Amino acid sequence: MIKASTHDEYIAATLDRFRPTLSDFRHQIAALLPQAEEVISYSMPGFRLGKKVVAGYAAFTHHCSFFPHSGATLNPFRAEFDALGMTYAKSGLHFTPELPIPHDLLVRMLATRLAEVGLDPSLLRLPG
Repeated sequence: MIKASTHDEYIAATLDRFRPTLSDFRHQIAALLPQAEEVISYSMPGFRLGKKVVAGYAAFTHHCSFFPHSGATLNPFRAEFDALGMTYAKSGLHFTPELPIPHDLLVRMLATRLAEVGLDPSLLRLPG
């Protein structure tokens, strides 16, 4: 387990091969949720809106994972994960530099999570 107090520290402590992928993933979420506060929650980087952590990520030996901090958020997307060849657990979607999470899928998962916690999905800042 990586001990870090900031997102930068966490990413710096991960395996070299995952650093660019995690940095890109962090920036995608930050751009989509510019009003979110970057936090460390459950020893992993996360994004909090109000009192709710709505997204997190972590690095492991063989993959990285996106954690929406809700087991229910991923359920509607499982067939899509399977079609993309992505692996997942109840609480997290695995990704790698070779198989990143498609941006449109990330947007839809974040919108689902925001709705779950009673926040307006229009909080997402979409490009264009």
